[in-house]
Amino acid sequence: MKVRRGTISAYGSFLRSSKLDELPQLLNILLGQMSFVGPRPDVPGYYDRLEGESRKILELKPGLCSAAALKYYNEEMLLVKQKEPLKYNDEVIFPDKVRMNLQYYYNRSFFGDLRIIFEVVVFRL
Repeated sequence: MKVRRGTISAYGSFLRSSKLDELPQLLNILLGQMSFVGPRPDVPGYYDRLEGESRKILELKPGLCSAAALKYYNEEMLLVKQKEPLKYNDEVIFPDKVRMNLQYYYNRSFFGDLRIIFEVVVFRL
C-alpha cells in the first residue's frame, strides 16, 4: 500500500488495519495528555494554520476517536483514489474534519462521547 512517505511493510500494514498502532496512545490517556474522545491529532502544518473560530478545536484534548475519525476511518484509501490527494485532503477532508470537530466542541457531552465510543467498538473493531 502506497502512502506519502513510501511503502508500508506488511507488519506495519497489519498494525494499522488492526488498530494496534493506537495502543501507545492509551498511555497518553492514562497520563492525562489525551482523552478517549476528541479531535484526532493531525499532522503538523494543518491545525497550526487554523484561524478564527476554528482555533477553538485546539482547546480540546486530542482523542483516540472522534466522529470525524469514524467518518474518515479509511482516509488513506480515499486519498489513494484521488488524482490529486493532497489537494483533495486540503479542500475536502480537512475542512470537513474541522467542521465536525467544531460541532463536537459546541455539543460535547458525556452521552455523546459514549455514543462515539460505542460506534467505534461496534462498527470499527
